[in-house]
Amino acid sequence: MNDAHRDGPKPTGGSHVHGHDHAHDHTEPPAEIELRVKALESLLVDKGLVDPAALDALIDTYEHKIGPQNGARVVARAWADPAFKAALLEDATAAIASFGFTGRQGEHMVVVENTDTIHNLVVCTLCSCYPWPVLGLPPVWYKSAPYRSRAVSDPRGVLAEFGASVGDDVEIRVWDSTSEMRYLVLPQQPAGTDNWDEDQLAALVTRNSMIGVEPARAPDGAKAHGVKS
Repeated sequence: MNDAHRDGPKPTGGSHVHGHDHAHDHTEPPAEIELRVKALESLLVDKGLVDPAALDALIDTYEHKIGPQNGARVVARAWADPAFKAALLEDATAAIASFGFTGRQGEHMVVVENTDTIHNLVVCTLCSCYPWPVLGLPPVWYKSAPYRSRAVSDPRGVLAEFGASVGDDVEIRVWDSTSEMRYLVLPQQPAGTDNWDEDQLAALVTRNSMIGVEPARAPDGAKAHGVKS
């Protein structure tokens, strides 16, 4: 796998070299770690060093205010506005920032576009690097060791498990997010939605479609674009 950032972003393939500047265990954290975190949180709260209300507010922000709905707005704008789409593919960080979606884990963004001949899949093979400002907190499966390894070794198998059957004539590109760069997939716009407004389009965009494990939702009564049954 090539380093995705040595000469600009590249999909993974071949031997694997990471751009991470932090050390991570390749295994899932044991359950006792979660218990220790809870114990530490309780201790800090008891000593008055941490405000539990502030913690709750932070969690609520990432679960309900900062989440996939932000990314869906970006994708919907790209579908509806060719000029914005061009800007997004040219400089995703700036285009996304124009919505006010900035902050930790979103400082350096790259958007990769799905087409009739290319399907993109995002993973973080070492840990769980993820674009928080546009997707919120990462799902548990994204952080799991099986996904992190199989997304590289068997991407078609992973897609099939999510219900996305990509044709043999479609190239699958796997992008390895790092501490320096986060990736977002621009899924194909479902057929029959050319005249839809951005709110209608955003309702078709899912978190998983922006990771690349499934297509965008199809309009009622239609099949998803670019996926074979």
